[in-house]
This record gives sequence, structure tokens and C-alpha cells, in this order.
Amino acid sequence: MANISDTDNMLSLLEQLMPPDVDDVTRKIADDFRRRRIEKSITRETLARKSGVALSNITRFEQKGLISLKNLILLAMALGYLTEIRDIFAAPKYSTMEELLQIRKNTGKKKAHTPRQ
Repeated sequence: MANISDTDNMLSLLEQLMPPDVDDVTRKIADDFRRRRIEKSITRETLARKSGVALSNITRFEQKGLISLKNLILLAMALGYLTEIRDIFAAPKYSTMEELLQIRKNTGKKKAHTPRQ
């Protein structure tokens, strides 16, 4: 019979295998942002002045995870995370050899095309 620790471990493993929910991702980004802001002892008001992002937008982001891409970039710049956000899609990602070969084949192309059947 599995004990509670084993069950927790199995549930944790299953959670890692499931695709993340969009709301979970936005919440994590907002939580991490708030943590970094507080670690640097920057108030929302100071960050609003430094970044040019309205205080209400910073508050909404931290509380609900909602923000425009432009404002997210401005906040990242103000906290010193420009490189991390700028390079979010810089490196190709693949999980199979077939995907890697497709990426290599399409490197340098300007448009995607639907494969012919």
C-alpha cells in the first residue's frame, strides 16, 4: 500500500507532465516579478516612475498577472531583466529529433508553409 509521501510524489510527477495552465504561468511570472521588486527594495510607486508604467498597471500585474507586452518589457528593463525577456524566444526548442531536423531545415526561412499532403 502506498503511503501519503508516495502519493504526493506521484501527484507531483503527474503535475510536471501536464501542460501548464496559462493562468498558472501568468501567476508565476507575476509572483516572481513581485519577489524580485521587493528583493531590490523598490516600491511600486518608485518602479512606476522609473519604468514609465502606470502604478495601476503594476498593481494589476502583481495581483492578477495581467499586463501588456510593452509594459512587461519596460518593467523588465527597470529591474535589470532586459536580456532575459529579450531572449525569451532566441534559442530554438525541440523535444524530438524530427523537430530538430525540421528546425534545421527551416532555418533562415521568412514564412511558414503548410506541408502538402
